[in-house]
Amino acid sequence: MHHHGQRDFKTRLQEWIPKLVLSPSLAMVLVFVYGFIAFTIYLSFTDSRILPSFGWVGIENYSKLWKLSHWKISLTNLGIFAFLYIGICTIVGLALAIFLDQKIRGEGMLRPIYLYPMALSFIVTGTAWKWFLDPGIGLEHTMHVWGWESFSFDWIKNREYAIYTLVIAAVWQTSGFVMAMFLAGLRGIDSEIMKAAQIDGASNWNLYRRIVIPLLRPAFLSAFVILSHLAIKSYDLVIALTGGGPGRATELPATFMYSYTFSRNQMGIGASSAVIMLMTIAAIMVPYLYAELKEER
Repeated sequence: MHHHGQRDFKTRLQEWIPKLVLSPSLAMVLVFVYGFIAFTIYLSFTDSRILPSFGWVGIENYSKLWKLSHWKISLTNLGIFAFLYIGICTIVGLALAIFLDQKIRGEGMLRPIYLYPMALSFIVTGTAWKWFLDPGIGLEHTMHVWGWESFSFDWIKNREYAIYTLVIAAVWQTSGFVMAMFLAGLRGIDSEIMKAAQIDGASNWNLYRRIVIPLLRPAFLSAFVILSHLAIKSYDLVIALTGGGPGRATELPATFMYSYTFSRNQMGIGASSAVIMLMTIAAIMVPYLYAELKEER
């Protein structure tokens, strides 16, 4: 009997140790992540300016926020940026994955090259692309040195086109990662189905269009969720690449939030923009997580 009690205690201990180890980090997450989210939501209903204050103003900040042309500009920019970024990343990622899936020799060498950009921080990417795109020192300058005098590429200085430079840099950084997701999806497809279709004489194009791409739906969904999340919180890339300029041409909600909270000292409005971003991310993540968990059951 004594022996049994001891074993019981041991198994209990084994069950509890991971829980005990995890609990401080869980507590930290609860306080710092969710605590701050709750605090931000609270602040968005107060008249906080430079410092948090607790004068309750209800939804006044939200109505002020939606009247600001800045906020509308940043949302329009986010719309353009997110649409192109998600679209191009998905297409490029899928194309690269299909290309690598053709069992190419030297794939082991190619894959890290595509994935490498993802390992860099957005600050590095932003700064590097800034040099590359700056007409004074980058691509345009190089082409002029090489004797192509009429070449011009001044998007980064141009209000109309600056937002597309963000797209270029962000796509460069993330499409390798999307490729890896699709590649994992392609490897998971039963090769029997593929063989059967090939025997039936399906062309490669039809094979991918009819069979492979529909089977990659989970990968498409994951890519969409991750990319839209990255697009909504794009901050460091914008700061490093264009600083939100020229003018407000590349202002995104994240840079808007930062400048209102910390530079313009309108914390209430900054907080309400943060809450809206949070809600948008939640609106994308929650259904996705729900679907994932439902499938696992």
